[in-house]
Amino acid sequence: MATLVSDNLDEVERSISDTAPCHYILKIQSFSLLSKNGIEKYESGEFQAGGYKWKLVLYPNGNRSRNVKEHLSLYLVFVDVSSLFRHGLEVHADFRFFLLDQSKDNYLVVHDAKEKSRRFHRLKHQWGFDQLIPIRSFNDISNGYLLDDTCVFGAEVFITKETSSGRAECLSVMKDAISCKHVWKIENFSKLESEYLESQAFFSGDQNWKIQLYPKGRRHGSGTHISLYLALEDPVTLTAGSKMFVEFTLRVLDQMQSRHIAGKVSHWFSESSPESGWAKFVSLPYFHHTGAGCLVKDICMVEAEVIVHAVASIL
Repeated sequence: MATLVSDNLDEVERSISDTAPCHYILKIQSFSLLSKNGIEKYESGEFQAGGYKWKLVLYPNGNRSRNVKEHLSLYLVFVDVSSLFRHGLEVHADFRFFLLDQSKDNYLVVHDAKEKSRRFHRLKHQWGFDQLIPIRSFNDISNGYLLDDTCVFGAEVFITKETSSGRAECLSVMKDAISCKHVWKIENFSKLESEYLESQAFFSGDQNWKIQLYPKGRRHGSGTHISLYLALEDPVTLTAGSKMFVEFTLRVLDQMQSRHIAGKVSHWFSESSPESGWAKFVSLPYFHHTGAGCLVKDICMVEAEVIVHAVASIL
């Protein structure tokens, strides 16, 4: 016996079988207490089929996130999602769900009417049926699905194809990017002997940053300019292949008249490109000029303003 029905976006076939599911059985006692105790979703234990681990996810009153009403919802979930991401794996599977008719000792079998394999991959690792069965039919004693407040579900999963896709990337653009400011006070500037200085780390966009200052210049600014950079404190904290699009401003503050010296730029920061800035930020003669306000009582004030606008990461 087979009946074709429209189940939201899926065409579902329901048939009867005398054979129990070969991969997993889920027996639930005191089924009515799930809702009474606020359990709107139940995830089964893991089971193996086709060399992979799976689990069932049951919504006894329907999956509200998909606006399901008056039906039980049941889904098959690929457990080892990390392997889908790590290897770009795609697993194609046919699956069937079972519901035991305890009166007749046979099973209602629910599966795709077109016998279409479902593709489990890094962007979609759950498939199933929003409307597995109407709650009214499930509760009807004459159907035998729920007797003595006990029911039995089952599942079979058969792998039809396995493939590995190419690399993939996800770009996340911040809707309301937040600006973060950090002021660095450098004392006894004229007595500095180090080639360069680093500020304390400060936080912005889920990363720690630091300001780097070269008192006597760096690269093509060596000996003529102050060099100033923004840098990731620890680039290895970025996941492999990821990068961040950052708009930032560095300022040497004029402590006398607030005529600050500023540079503004955008840069994609990554493990291979962890810093950005200026080798010639301000000339040494101007910096040390008493009227410039850059150095007052041998104190220099440097400010960084950082806005992380986007993050690109490898899937």
